[in-house]
Amino acid sequence: MKNLEFKANCDSLHLLRQRLANLQAEHRRTMKQLDTYFNVPQGRLKLREINTDRAELIYYERSDLAESRYSNYQVCDISEPMAFKQIATMAWGVKIVVEKQRELWIFGDTRIHLDEVKNLGQFVELETVIRDQTEKEAQAEHQLVKDALGIKEEDLLSVSYSDLV
Repeated sequence: MKNLEFKANCDSLHLLRQRLANLQAEHRRTMKQLDTYFNVPQGRLKLREINTDRAELIYYERSDLAESRYSNYQVCDISEPMAFKQIATMAWGVKIVVEKQRELWIFGDTRIHLDEVKNLGQFVELETVIRDQTEKEAQAEHQLVKDALGIKEEDLLSVSYSDLV
């Protein structure tokens, strides 16, 4: 799977919620996420535990640029997260654990995440999933949402939460 994404610092989640409502984005849910990143030779591999009742393994590769960039990723549901975490920890070791509360909003093929990350602060992420549209159409939607939220270039981050903690 492939998406076009960015992460940015955020001064006001309240203001972004207002802008998302004006854009007519749909608030899907708010959840607690615990991301355990493992030491792997390339890319990033994390076990994401969601609201203590669901878990998925996520592998992704992307450049570390402070701009919108493409990411290739795979997601797999994990039915026994504790056992998986124990095995993965023995095999690779834990790099870092990131704890956050995330609001998921949707506009078209774009997922908007409003994140409050423990010990880091507030952030916004955009992920425009490339499915049935062309890359040019995905770029246009991505830019439309970015503009509607008023994201400034100087707020963009180049790295993962795992690198910031």
